[in-house]
Amino acid sequence: MGLFSGLLGNAGEVDLADVEEELSAILADGEKLEQVFKLIRDMIVFTNRRLILIDKQGITGSKKEYMSIPYRSIVRFSAETKGHFDIESELSIWLSGSELPIKKTFSKDGNILSVQKALATYSCR
Repeated sequence: MGLFSGLLGNAGEVDLADVEEELSAILADGEKLEQVFKLIRDMIVFTNRRLILIDKQGITGSKKEYMSIPYRSIVRFSAETKGHFDIESELSIWLSGSELPIKKTFSKDGNILSVQKALATYSCR
């Protein structure tokens, strides 16, 4: 994924070897990375056990929030692709016990559909 693509909000799949060391500190014993998508500085991580949403904050991105979501907690999800007058696509994920969804914004429909496909693959097992 190129820098320009990332700045536009396009999620691109990342080579697992590129982020394996960075994420090794937060993975449980026996947990393995399956797919990783990068959106500007943030990441959407699919492991064999859970979904991890990484939100890099601040100017330098040194402050990070790691939201861990067991796949069994995902109740439903949707992908809204952009239309003629829309410039963004939106992914919504509803969790059990939560009324409002988690939302992620994308600028390319193909990328949001790849993330939705990964969500279906891992949460509908």
